[in-house]
Amino acid sequence: MELRQLRYLVALADERHFTRAAARCHVAQPALSQQIGKLERELGLALFDRTTRSVTLTEAGALLCVRARRVLAELDDAAEELQQLSGLLAGRVTIGLTTTPGPLHLPRLIAGFHARHPQVELVVREGLSAVLAEQLRSDALDLAFLSLVAPDDVRGLELTEFAREPLVVALPPAHRLAGRRRLTIADLRDEELVAFPAGATIRDAVRRAALDAGFEPRVAFETSEVARARAFVAEGLGVAVLPRSDAAAPGPPIHVAELRAPQLVHRISIARRGGKRHAPAARALLELAQAAARPRAA
Repeated sequence: MELRQLRYLVALADERHFTRAAARCHVAQPALSQQIGKLERELGLALFDRTTRSVTLTEAGALLCVRARRVLAELDDAAEELQQLSGLLAGRVTIGLTTTPGPLHLPRLIAGFHARHPQVELVVREGLSAVLAEQLRSDALDLAFLSLVAPDDVRGLELTEFAREPLVVALPPAHRLAGRRRLTIADLRDEELVAFPAGATIRDAVRRAALDAGFEPRVAFETSEVARARAFVAEGLGVAVLPRSDAAAPGPPIHVAELRAPQLVHRISIARRGGKRHAPAARALLELAQAAARPRAA
């Protein structure tokens, strides 16, 4: 078992495509395929299920991939620490970002970090907070900005609150409730909702509040993009519960009402795996993000 084989394994697990994995590893596709095949023969196990359309990990592949990520992360950390001794902060930091970042302005944070450490490569991956939390635990991510998730989702993670803001109701301008400044969750009993996918933090929070008020919310349209949810509302396709900053963002006209009884708060936290020994580049980004969070968390 060679280190390059482990790197190829992880790249193929992430990309699920031989050509993309080879490009990421800066090798020819046949060379990567050959090494993956050699590794499988040495282990006597298939690591990937291959079809004409997809490449997915087998159970054995998934188990080895978890170990490979840990091994490679330790080696990369050591290399970066040695670089730091020479005064050069370099390396690669992979950041997870919730699909509903609300008041978090990640481009501004990244720009500030890049100005200080231009040698560091930053990769951003978006997804549901519960999925990103699992990727943190497997070391597929170094850091992640998550919305507040269920206790089971944050097991093994350390979180620092970065920002918070209320959730509001976005309505079409001609909606019967558009003249109201405040609404309760009970006011949405008969409404069709534009919602985020199942498992999304905001959707779960709205459903819990609705069930407490005695009804099951009716989801008419589903999207993972905040801007699209807002656009659906503007077209009269339903109402949506959104972070206040997203509802106030430029776009087609909508009416925004405060949500009371209950008031739902959207929280964004910086998360990392508990006990993880971060490489210097990841540690520097974490420290910058935590410093930016302090005034907001007060």
